[in-house]
Amino acid sequence: MPPYPFSAVVGLDDLRLALLLNAVSPAVGGVLVRGEKGTAKSTIVRALAAVLPQISVVPGCRFSCDPAAPDPACPDGPHSPGPTAVHSHPARLVELPVGATEDRLVGSLDLEQVLASGVAAYEPGLLAAAHRGLLYVDEVNLLHDHLVDLLLDAAAMGVAHVEREGVSVRHAARFLLVGTMNPEEGELRPQLLDRFGLTVEVRASRDPAERAEVVRRRLAYEADPERFAAAWQQADKETAARIETARALLPSVTLPEAELLRITRICAAFEVDGMRADLVTARAATALAAWAGRGEVIAEDVRQAVMLALPHRRRRHPFDAPGLDEERLDEAMDDGDEDPDPGPGSGGGDAPNQPSGGDSGGEAPSQVEAEASAQDSSAQESSAEEPSTQHKRVSGSSTEQGPATPSEPFKARLLQVSGVGTGAEGRRSRARATGGRSVGARPGTHGLHLIATVHAAAPQQIARGRSQGALRLRSEDLREPIREGREGNLVLFVVDASGSMAARQRMAAVKGAILSLLLDAYQRRDKVGLVTFRGRDAEVALPPTWSVDAGAARLTSLPTGGRTPLSAGLLQAADVLRVERMRDPNRRPLVLIITDGRATQASHSKDPLADTRRAAAHLHRAVASLAGGAIVVDCESGPVRLGLAARLAADLDADHLPLSDLAADALTAAVHSNRPRSDRRAA
Repeated sequence: MPPYPFSAVVGLDDLRLALLLNAVSPAVGGVLVRGEKGTAKSTIVRALAAVLPQISVVPGCRFSCDPAAPDPACPDGPHSPGPTAVHSHPARLVELPVGATEDRLVGSLDLEQVLASGVAAYEPGLLAAAHRGLLYVDEVNLLHDHLVDLLLDAAAMGVAHVEREGVSVRHAARFLLVGTMNPEEGELRPQLLDRFGLTVEVRASRDPAERAEVVRRRLAYEADPERFAAAWQQADKETAARIETARALLPSVTLPEAELLRITRICAAFEVDGMRADLVTARAATALAAWAGRGEVIAEDVRQAVMLALPHRRRRHPFDAPGLDEERLDEAMDDGDEDPDPGPGSGGGDAPNQPSGGDSGGEAPSQVEAEASAQDSSAQESSAEEPSTQHKRVSGSSTEQGPATPSEPFKARLLQVSGVGTGAEGRRSRARATGGRSVGARPGTHGLHLIATVHAAAPQQIARGRSQGALRLRSEDLREPIREGREGNLVLFVVDASGSMAARQRMAAVKGAILSLLLDAYQRRDKVGLVTFRGRDAEVALPPTWSVDAGAARLTSLPTGGRTPLSAGLLQAADVLRVERMRDPNRRPLVLIITDGRATQASHSKDPLADTRRAAAHLHRAVASLAGGAIVVDCESGPVRLGLAARLAADLDADHLPLSDLAADALTAAVHSNRPRSDRRAA
């Protein structure tokens, strides 16, 4: 079946342009496509491969060397320039699956040839296969971080270096890199976002006529793929010819000094980090001029390039919305040599002097708690607030209040689950992993532990008739490394949103602390979930997900008020863990219960305290069954404290941590819920 034609894709003009610019100039650095499911991201990427010009290769070269300029360091070389026999084939589309290993990506020792001939031979990976073609990574945000690092390093340098298991190889790896992702499933780290040259946000059209055309064309393609592809063949040929023409023109395109200064002025105005944004924008603007058939970059090229190159680089932390303020961009475009006045009344929404939410320079929790305590004395003045912030009384003497604005996030301390897990790779707790440092060896063929393999084979050499110094290996001698790295956990927030949290105006400090922990979870590649309890019951405000953006949004809009059904919150958390165990059994949970410890609403009896103790025992069993841990974050403040949160921690066999101790300058708090409390070390 022929692929869906590139020219037949409806809409997606920005994505189409970004892909074509990279086809003209791979030095732009690839495209990251962000968008909701069902927006033809994969369809248009696969269609692009069909319009890329064919390439000539050296016959028999596994690395697709160009006959006109063969790679002098090619492992299959040396090749003589201009061989008489030249093969041509379409540019390859190589897809990197989410479950790929490092061996599959960069290549590894050819074990079959090693065992057969004793020669350390190299088996190329996907980077070699993608050379001079297109490398497509679907769901790139779910790919292991160390694989993304390797991938982007090769894309940036155009060369792959392989140093592993007795193999030392360097080969060319120049390809058009395209990654797609659904932001609902989690974000890439900012360092990795920056390595993609361009980014495009795609959304389904809201125009009924355009949506109808999408459906019409898709149904026609499914009914008769050959006929549909033939109808668009000429349009695709014209696109391919235009790419070749632009490639030929690209080396002669000039970037005037005025436009270069315009690029650097815009990047400085948006306060992007480093110089990669300036370089990518300059390359994209030059490719735009070549695509338009011009020999010189103009201002409109710069503006289009900026709209593609800067949105993902101006995000200071994952809670910032992507995109650019176009009014601010227009001001920077037209500013000339005069610097803008970033006064307090300037528009644009990104004041240069505002502190970044992801920086460690935000308010320390002790300061936040101090502010919350200071507000305690003015709690009686809450009736003087604006009417829009007050809501009707719901039960007892508690008042339901609108969502509190979170205080500034800060750099949170590292909270871990004790022991060694086997979950997905991340950056929080210790775990057995495919990456990381080697801590031993075991029989197996997932990688090669060379020294352990030799040690296993050495005692058998006399019996196997070893001769002339050759080491005779058999399959039972092979050893694979046992590696220890870090895993990502399920960080489940169980948040008290009752009136006791709001009455003393503590919720702003609590939300700021949770945002800080959410940011930490994002950086450590954790899944997050959110359970809240207030009034008479608890609810799952956010089922476990990789999207910390969704967690931050739910938290920001969280109202408070009513009684405190603490037992219901604990039981709801246990139920979330039960369901998640079936979905992701190897991911260990870290349950953060954020409360002042008060319980004023019973779930199954008339005694809230008894209900809470039973629910705590139930949650403890659920956490221990998953080798996880729990921490009670104590939000109690004021001169008189009841110590209820500490009592809850004892019932849960969990660690107790005051809200003011969440700062990064505190020591790491290791959770030891799977050990007797008498064996715990002080945090």
